[in-house]
Amino acid sequence: MGLRDFSIATLGSHSALQILKGAKDEGFKTIAVCKSGMVKPYQAFPVAEEIIEIPRFEDFLTVEQQLIKKNAILIPHGSFVAYLGVEKVKGIKAMYFGSKAILEWESNREKEAGWLGRAGITLPKIFTNPKEIDRPVIVKFYGAHGGRGYFITNNVKHFQERIKLHKGEQYVIQEYILGVPIYVHYFYSPLNDEVEIMSCDIRYESNVDALGRIMARDQITFEKFDPSYVVVGNKPVVLRESLLNKMLELGEAVVQESKKITPKGLFGPFSLEGVITPNQDFIVFEISARIVAGTNPYIAGSPYTALKYNEPMSTGRRIAREIRMAIEQDRLHEVIDNDHAGRN
Repeated sequence: MGLRDFSIATLGSHSALQILKGAKDEGFKTIAVCKSGMVKPYQAFPVAEEIIEIPRFEDFLTVEQQLIKKNAILIPHGSFVAYLGVEKVKGIKAMYFGSKAILEWESNREKEAGWLGRAGITLPKIFTNPKEIDRPVIVKFYGAHGGRGYFITNNVKHFQERIKLHKGEQYVIQEYILGVPIYVHYFYSPLNDEVEIMSCDIRYESNVDALGRIMARDQITFEKFDPSYVVVGNKPVVLRESLLNKMLELGEAVVQESKKITPKGLFGPFSLEGVITPNQDFIVFEISARIVAGTNPYIAGSPYTALKYNEPMSTGRRIAREIRMAIEQDRLHEVIDNDHAGRN
């Protein structure tokens, strides 16, 4: 079977434009599964050869059989777990790029910390009991929700007041590390057994970043101000060259440890998200085991991919390149779950 016997499909959200553009550049047919009323970006930017509309993203499984008949390979991003949940994503029958077994390790903060810790990653202190809070901490909620609901506190009284607004939600209390927040984007190829650094970004968050533009003497006028960490955009950044060796070592360690969790381990795009301190230590507070929206500034490639490739290479295109290589080498089973290829 050739490339045009397959389609690359994803939900019309998050990093879909980049994913579909990369798939077209690699010669695949492309499908965007969009929520009704949200199709304009995929009409304005002609990256999807086909648009399938559904009432809500949660209704994705109602069109799954259509995708299977089209030999569609699904590319997951943050909206998949956010809208469908881990269990529904794990139950997807269509071809799926990546290892679903790693999903619960990404979405469960305790499991995630264990994975990273065993890989030798330096992590912030985690407080299991709010009464033990003795320094600034950030309270984060489970799942890929773009920072929604996160808050900072430094005492149990304030914590108890704020947590009342999030009844029933799972959370982690994490030491707040001062430094530069950096998100490093990787790609691991099981075909080449190589970890690549694709790009890096800094996130622009509302409304904490807006607060930083207000002088301290004026901030006091916002008596009822509650900081919010909702991500609204991503800014490109290039790390100083002396940090790259460490970043590559960390990416490789995370991949190797993931192979102890599940045979295939983590592969494809992922991101280590943390803070670089004045001592140039990288304190990692999270891993995203999929493509992140911080790769979107690099649709035409990044300074790092320019060093490795002789053509524009986004993370979205790198995904499609890996799938293309797997098809050409008859190794597609190594990079997808639930192989329905050729059954229609």
